[in-house]
Amino acid sequence: MEPDTRVRGDGDRRGAGSPPVSRRVLLAAGGAVLLAGTAAAVAGERDARARSARTHPALAADGAAGRASGRAGPGPAARPPRHDEPRLPYGEPMFTVEDGPKAVALTIDDGPSPVYTPQILRILRQYGVTASFSMVGQNAAAFPGVAREVAAAGHLIVNHTWDHYNLGYLPGVAVQDEMSRATDAIHAATGERPGMFRAPYGVWPPTVFSCCARAGLTPLAWSVDPRDWSRPGVGAIVRDIVTDTRTGSIILEHDGGGDRSQTVAALKIWLPRLLDAGYQFTTP
Repeated sequence: MEPDTRVRGDGDRRGAGSPPVSRRVLLAAGGAVLLAGTAAAVAGERDARARSARTHPALAADGAAGRASGRAGPGPAARPPRHDEPRLPYGEPMFTVEDGPKAVALTIDDGPSPVYTPQILRILRQYGVTASFSMVGQNAAAFPGVAREVAAAGHLIVNHTWDHYNLGYLPGVAVQDEMSRATDAIHAATGERPGMFRAPYGVWPPTVFSCCARAGLTPLAWSVDPRDWSRPGVGAIVRDIVTDTRTGSIILEHDGGGDRSQTVAALKIWLPRLLDAGYQFTTP
């Protein structure tokens, strides 16, 4: 069946007695309109490329190289310069620090403890080292004086949930409650609100990142774990930290959650060793 070539509605400009328009004429007119539209689209794309090249010259160069090699453009692997990106991609905790050559960070979890936290603070003060203390909310509420001592010494305080529960087993509402209760307890004890969050056991379900984003907390992980919580021996703790630490490392230790006498004894050994090797301690 031949297509109906009549123009209806407001587009019908023929009078009642006008001769019929031939199909060839209509096709020619439609082709001219199509060519004009295509030319306009190409010109628009060319203008957009020019604007993009002025705004993002690096991406424009990548695209040109891709076309020259038969690729469609930079593709998903090409990314803007790092200074144009957020500090952390969504859904990824911080595993390293970037503060220059031989810069590392010491993080101490599960306190505050009235027994071991003061001992660790004395060692850090002796060597002029600033660390990050990931506090459990219940402990901050139970020992607010020790928490205040940590804050007064200038150390960074990190939210480590209310009761150190594995967040992988909790719904989103409960995760949010764990985090907000810990922040409230730390604030009540120290007058400070943490800006970072560390998940117990290093378990990072997707809901944790959503809660961190809403609360304005940066997720903090680690890259050197001597497993001091398992009490493997002072020598093993020292060996693992000295062997595994390199520029950017985030070292994990513990001042709460059990007997941390090995942690304290090992800290007196490995900390001056790293300092003698030229490492400098920073906070995430």
